[in-house]
Amino acid sequence: MGNEYLTYRFGFMAVQKGFVTPEQVSNALEVQFDENVGAKKHRLIGEILVDMGFMDTSQVNKVLESMSEKPLPLLFDMRV
Repeated sequence: MGNEYLTYRFGFMAVQKGFVTPEQVSNALEVQFDENVGAKKHRLIGEILVDMGFMDTSQVNKVLESMSEKPLPLLFDMRV
């Protein structure tokens, strides 16, 4: 649960904030997948959404700020 989780979380939060639609996130994820496979490069979902004209950098920064305010879930419980 690495980059895929963060990508999902970014897209989910961008939709929750009303910056993009689920369809726009889906389109951006398709671009990201195609680039990962075809061009062997990886761009962040926020960068792709900006390049596609769906978000601006200010909106990306607001999503990133809100992501940093909420902790990621634990993968497993370390308590003994």
